[in-house]
Amino acid sequence: MKTTLCLDFGNTRLKGAVFSNEQLTTEFTLPDDSEATLQAIVQQHKPDKSILSSVIHHRPEVETLLAAATQFHKLSHLSKLNFTAPVSKPDSIGPDRLALCAAAVHYFPGQHNLVIGLGSCITYNFINQQHQFLGGAISPGMEMRFKSMHDYTAKLPLVQKDWNFPVIGYDTKTNLQSGVLAGISFEIDGCIEFYAERYSNFNAVLTGGDTAYFARRLKNRIFADTKFLFKGLYAISEVNNC
Repeated sequence: MKTTLCLDFGNTRLKGAVFSNEQLTTEFTLPDDSEATLQAIVQQHKPDKSILSSVIHHRPEVETLLAAATQFHKLSHLSKLNFTAPVSKPDSIGPDRLALCAAAVHYFPGQHNLVIGLGSCITYNFINQQHQFLGGAISPGMEMRFKSMHDYTAKLPLVQKDWNFPVIGYDTKTNLQSGVLAGISFEIDGCIEFYAERYSNFNAVLTGGDTAYFARRLKNRIFADTKFLFKGLYAISEVNNC
């Protein structure tokens, strides 16, 4: 049984997943990127291969440890990918976006795909049916919107998400919740409609921790998969860790 460890180091959380014989069997969150934490994960799961997607300045010991214990690959624009990126600066594409695009091409080949990643920021990633990543958009994520309205005003409070919010807010708290939560839903729907009007054979994918909550509020048909990024990492690992 071949085992692959996929690590996703994002701005908010450090996450991991283990694939055994192409199936995702375990998913977890790392408390930190210390050598002790990584060593414990490697000892527990004993992976044959590993891949790292990181958008943070992680400790260099992470890569050293993984390279010593596994067949290791660090995801970057230099990785072998199942798509091309004819953009002005391919080296500026975040590895998380590369993984999402790889998953889209792997699971929905020959289609125009828009992959929407709900994270610290919301990324809109468009891959055409020729498997070219053409770019998209990046906007503030949910927590960032709540926090910025509090940090950049004198009196607006810092409120938390509440999925029972009214679209027409009746006080400051519900106005802020509607502005963020309904606003994101409207934004996603509008972006999907923009691409759907221009491209036939079109598919939209929503992924990220809050996928389930936003998916049920959208009027457009989407494919929702919270594990989509990990699936992309695994697909890339299989090509680069031969």
